[in-house]
Amino acid sequence: MTSVERERLERLLVGSDEASVAALVALRCGGSYVVWHGTTSAGALALLYGRRLRLTRRRGIETANLERTVESLGRHQRPVRLGQIRTADGSWTFMLFLTDDGSRLITCTGVRRLQV
Repeated sequence: MTSVERERLERLLVGSDEASVAALVALRCGGSYVVWHGTTSAGALALLYGRRLRLTRRRGIETANLERTVESLGRHQRPVRLGQIRTADGSWTFMLFLTDDGSRLITCTGVRRLQV
C-alpha cells in the first residue's frame, strides 16, 4: 500500500469497537500493515476464525472482537478481502476483513501474540 492507501485504511478503521480502535492506534504508531489482493469466502473465514476463537479461549490468549468477527463473517454473503496490522512491538496482530473492493471495513479482530 502507498501512503495514500495508508490514509484510506486509517479512515476505514475509524469505528467504535475495541479492535478497530486499537488497530488504528497501532497503524498510527508505526505498526506494519498489508492488504492482500484477491478475496476469500466469508463463510470459510467464519469457520476458520470460529476455530481460532475456541483455541484462543482454551489457551487463555487475549483477543479483541473475535467473537463478533466470527458472527459478522457468518452473516456476510460476499467475498472478503483481507488485511493485517501488527503493532510496532509485535505484541498484537489485527486482521481486517474488507469488502471485496476494499472500500469498507466489515469487521476487525486482534490477538495478542505470545512472547517467545
